[in-house]
Amino acid sequence: MTRAIALDGLSGAGKSTIAKALANTLGINYLDTGAMYRALAYAAKQEKISLDEEDLVASWLDHSGLELVLARTGQKTLLHGVDVSTQIRSPEMSRLSSAISALPSVRHYCVEMQRQLADQQMPLVLDGRDIGSYVLPRADFKFYLEATAAERARRRWQQMQDGSQGAAAQSYDQVLAEIIKRDLNDSSRELAPAIAAPDAIVIDTTELSAAEVLQRILQLMRVRAAENPALGDFWRQYLVLDPVCGAEDKG
Repeated sequence: MTRAIALDGLSGAGKSTIAKALANTLGINYLDTGAMYRALAYAAKQEKISLDEEDLVASWLDHSGLELVLARTGQKTLLHGVDVSTQIRSPEMSRLSSAISALPSVRHYCVEMQRQLADQQMPLVLDGRDIGSYVLPRADFKFYLEATAAERARRRWQQMQDGSQGAAAQSYDQVLAEIIKRDLNDSSRELAPAIAAPDAIVIDTTELSAAEVLQRILQLMRVRAAENPALGDFWRQYLVLDPVCGAEDKG
């Protein structure tokens, strides 16, 4: 088994908020896999790499300069040593990351990096769209977060108003349209679509705060660890901590 916690879900379901809080509560590292695709999309645009030419993209990946520095409160996403964690959070990078993640060469490159990091730095929390179903099918814990498209759009739009998701001015209706479009792209792609793993626990976060989602996940982990000695022996040292979530808004 892989000593990891997989948090999957579509855009705006609360994955990043909960994953950061969970990692901080348990005292383990957090890997934001979506940032990898955003960073590659950002680098491709900066270097004028056409996403329509996959052979060119595939040969460029090893020279993209992508590097991740993990921590329990988040991660730094670097390109050639420069921190681009803020630049990759724009709506444009959200759109481009969906496109670049559909390329088999990019998906393979990122998945291999994710698996290597999981092996080297476990235990850790990973969030994405296909962690439990494809990247780490043997992860100790798998959760899939859901919420209505309207609620997910509201959260994303609010983040934009707060300045935490880029400064581009977009209306709520525009954000909702992009959420719906990305849902379709991520769920229908041929390679590793965004779906819940068969053994994942599905949590609807629509009416829950981040703190409530975190509490529920921790409780589910404690119950499962108590029922499974193989899990309990390892995770007991982390699960004795009380849950703490700094986010007050819904996940």
